[in-house]
Amino acid sequence: MVAIFPFKAIRPAKELAAKVAALPYDVINSEEAREMAVDNPYSYFHIDRAEIDLPQALSPYDPAVYQKAATNLADFLKNGWLKKDDAPYFYLYQLTMNGRSQTGLALCASIDDYVAGKIKKHEFTRPEKEVDRIHHIKACDANTSPIFLAYRQEDQIQTLVKDWQKNHTAVYDFDSYHAVNHKVWVIDDENVVTTLTTLFEAIPALYIADGHHRTESAVKVGLEKRAQGTNSPESDHFLAIVFPENELAIWEYNRVVNIPITDTFLDQLNVSFTIKKTTKTKPAAPGEIHMYLPGQWYSLTAKETIKDENPVKRLDVSLLQDNVFEPIFGIKDVRVDKRIDFIGGIRGSEELVKLVDSGTWQVAFSLYPTAMSDLLDVADAGKIMPPKSTWFEPKLLSGLFLHDLETK
Repeated sequence: MVAIFPFKAIRPAKELAAKVAALPYDVINSEEAREMAVDNPYSYFHIDRAEIDLPQALSPYDPAVYQKAATNLADFLKNGWLKKDDAPYFYLYQLTMNGRSQTGLALCASIDDYVAGKIKKHEFTRPEKEVDRIHHIKACDANTSPIFLAYRQEDQIQTLVKDWQKNHTAVYDFDSYHAVNHKVWVIDDENVVTTLTTLFEAIPALYIADGHHRTESAVKVGLEKRAQGTNSPESDHFLAIVFPENELAIWEYNRVVNIPITDTFLDQLNVSFTIKKTTKTKPAAPGEIHMYLPGQWYSLTAKETIKDENPVKRLDVSLLQDNVFEPIFGIKDVRVDKRIDFIGGIRGSEELVKLVDSGTWQVAFSLYPTAMSDLLDVADAGKIMPPKSTWFEPKLLSGLFLHDLETK
């Protein structure tokens, strides 16, 4: 029921893969990207965050940034740092972190499948973030970062993937950020490509795990080119890496709030939660949220009166939003309210303590990770999770695969 397509990947020369590959553009800021790429001319940040090669005072959304990205991409290709494969293939991308591995299939998905709801989302997007990637895709005439998709496990696909890994040598094998090992295999056997394509036709749906803005942007560029008559077969597709859901790990996505804490704050919380002091920094189960005020952690256990069977309302991020952020803090839209920020679980609870003890933020909330089954249930129900409900680790590195739209 879903269509997948092999593609001619633009990818690094083998000896440069570790130097090219970079964290996704949306998990770091411009300053961090500058620092990471300062002594590395091969870093993909020069393409994905091209503002690092322009004056610091320039907005990262200035038209010059997108033109610089296109120029840098052209230079990478001219120098042979990136090369485009001669034939369309599928690719396997395995990430191993703390002894746990997940293997995805790098491919192209259909913009029509997304429009038809066969590629399901669980988050809303912000127009300004879509516009950023739309400009980036148009300037480079390429999908410059993959979308992270999931599917419900299918045994035949898993068997094919494992057999290929067992019987073929990886073209890339290197360690990078947070001690994650990255391996890539090229599936260049036409029979295997055909078999995988056929097997995915029986998959009812794909799910966006991470990359909602990239998906919306890629689809809108493809549809615009189609409407203008400037499309190609490739611009009707977009770059994705699909993983079986049972291999994926969602980490907690924590919150910090910068609002003065009143003397009645704990009493207000007590309406919806049972509150206890604790020395533990992370909750042990769903329905429990840990909160840090200067010098002290608390556990907040949801009372039966606020529990709900609705697949969205029962999420811990919803319990926090509906019973703390909105009624107590007056934070109605966490996507735009500057009094709240989000801290990925990879940074650890110590980051929450540091931010609050520094006085920059007044209170922090440590959440139990959203379950993958919850994400699938919400998407299948056609509902939307609160923003920043999931943080996937390890992160797919950018720069290992680009998809040429072939419209220039």
